[in-house]
Amino acid sequence: MTVDQDVLPEGERTPPQVSTAVLVGYATAAAGVFGWFLFGLLVQRQGFVDSVGESAGAAFTLLLAISVIGTLRRNGE
Repeated sequence: MTVDQDVLPEGERTPPQVSTAVLVGYATAAAGVFGWFLFGLLVQRQGFVDSVGESAGAAFTLLLAISVIGTLRRNGE
């Protein structure tokens, strides 16, 4: 088994940079999930637990989509 990465000393490693557009996208997604929670709780009056479950499902779906898109981009497809 081979490793295709160069090993750098601990002092020379730099953390990956996150672009402003990605941060804005994450903030928008978080606001959307929170808005979905408030919509279910206040407008649809479906209860706290149901609203949390529905917004958590939406958040996990967004995370899955982000993971799939990131994997496809990393593999160059």
